[in-house]
Amino acid sequence: MNEYPASFLDREPAPPPQPVRVSLPDSVPYVTYTIVGITVIFYLLQLASVYFYGYANALSQMDWLEYFGAQISAAIRAGQIWRLITPVLLHGSILHIGFNMYALAVFGTGLERHFGKLRFLILYLLSGFSGNVFSFLFTKGYSIGASTAIFGLLAAEGMFLYQNRKLFGNQARSAIGNIIFVAAINLFIGLAPGIDNWGHIGGLLGGLIFTWFAGPLWGLTGTYPELQLADQREPRQVLTGAAAVILIFGALTLVGMR
Repeated sequence: MNEYPASFLDREPAPPPQPVRVSLPDSVPYVTYTIVGITVIFYLLQLASVYFYGYANALSQMDWLEYFGAQISAAIRAGQIWRLITPVLLHGSILHIGFNMYALAVFGTGLERHFGKLRFLILYLLSGFSGNVFSFLFTKGYSIGASTAIFGLLAAEGMFLYQNRKLFGNQARSAIGNIIFVAAINLFIGLAPGIDNWGHIGGLLGGLIFTWFAGPLWGLTGTYPELQLADQREPRQVLTGAAAVILIFGALTLVGMR
């Protein structure tokens, strides 16, 4: 029989850990609203170009902004590399732009608050770029639309939740499951004729790669009850993530231009 000092026996058990509510970063998503506004302006310019000057290509009903800015593989191989990013500003119908801008508002507002304005803008542009690279490599004809960047945001949301799963707890698991379901459904819909699914896949990969290296990694700072969330990523890691996407998809572009 073991004997213990009275002070040990009288000691009360430690209370179980209690959950602590911490406020998430909150700011007005100006970058998201600005992207929506600029994209809408470009769509109005597309309509105006047809109204005043007719179609640049009557056979395909391509307006003048599409003619100079759409993802056209032959034009990119001829050196017009701006076509790897300008398609995110162009859309083919009111339904097309409406769906994409709605999705941008849904995913972009939250992601911009989490990532910060500059990092979110980099994510959006790199996702659009990587999606258009895949479109350039694997599709024929031409393609336009912000869905390449939207799929990158979808992937970034999932990766962000995964990397911060300890902080979000069970909510992260269900949210990641919902994101995978939404991505799978949209990729299935993308099998329909006229939809650039390769662009969607490229955007997903670009968003995943960037967020893996550069997405926010939150940690708690301060003392209870005044706890705050602080991003543990360093600026050089954001540059590393951007460089990784540019190098990978830039190299693929060079291969496709041969």
